[in-house]
Amino acid sequence: MKRRLLMSLSLAATVIAGTSAIASAADDRHDNGHPSRDSATAQLLTKVARGTSWTQSTAPLKLNFETYHPQGMLRVGDRYYMSSVEIIKPTTPCNPACDGYDRTPGEGLGHLFEFDQAGNLLRDLKFKDGDAYHPGGIDYDGRYLWIPVAEYRPNSKAIVYKVDLAKFRATEVLRVDDHIGGVVHDLKNDRLVGISWGSRTFYTWNMQGKLKGTTKNPEQFTDYQDCDYLAEGKAACTGVASLNVGGQSFQLGGISLLDLDSLTAINTIPITALSAAGNSITRNPTWLEANGNALTLTAVPDDSQSTLLTYTTPALS
Repeated sequence: MKRRLLMSLSLAATVIAGTSAIASAADDRHDNGHPSRDSATAQLLTKVARGTSWTQSTAPLKLNFETYHPQGMLRVGDRYYMSSVEIIKPTTPCNPACDGYDRTPGEGLGHLFEFDQAGNLLRDLKFKDGDAYHPGGIDYDGRYLWIPVAEYRPNSKAIVYKVDLAKFRATEVLRVDDHIGGVVHDLKNDRLVGISWGSRTFYTWNMQGKLKGTTKNPEQFTDYQDCDYLAEGKAACTGVASLNVGGQSFQLGGISLLDLDSLTAINTIPITALSAAGNSITRNPTWLEANGNALTLTAVPDDSQSTLLTYTTPALS
């Protein structure tokens, strides 16, 4: 018997009041994503270079709720959706390995937050299935939000869910014998693309959840944390590499424009900007979109009492 997904809704009155707005936003993007936003974002990402500056364009927005450890984020209309893992008992290393794993499973609870542009929490969908409580990077196809929930250790297990935003209800789609840290609905090829722990392996499944193939990720620059589908079979992926430079640890952020047909990067850009807490701005979830001829990056790089940061490039010719 399948174990039951624990789901709870916060602020029930808001759920009822917000249903029609979410349904309207979903109707605008169903089947073909959001062509104007997606196409322009993909085109501008081909023009970003190492020397492109990212300037903080608005004041930091305090999120008025406990955010725990954010993972993936996107915006639909005037609402933000962010996945996060609440750690109740941390994992601990196993030496020698315990049951084939390098660490214990720990304990926790997954969250999918919906919040408004003032940083107020509207709804909270919770996830836990045995040792699977770690949600990853998320994607939205105009009808469903896609979210993986995995054990908090590599080479483990994961479940991929689709979430109906109007009802704020999750449905299990597939189970995987690996940690899946992010998922994208590839609308061009009508399939799902998942990334493993550290994004070392790409998985592809059909929409019924049947595995179609695995591909080693040739990109060694960053570990993808959050990926969002863009038009014509592309995805915007962001992440971070934890490096040791001269005995000092350093987080180097990065953005990749990923070609979902070949599962290779078209353009990869280092990001050196840091939050006030010293974290790379692409460490946790991000959301990229075109703003005229410029790109806007929205990010939540810090844990717990987080702030939402917004950065903009100059016009990209």
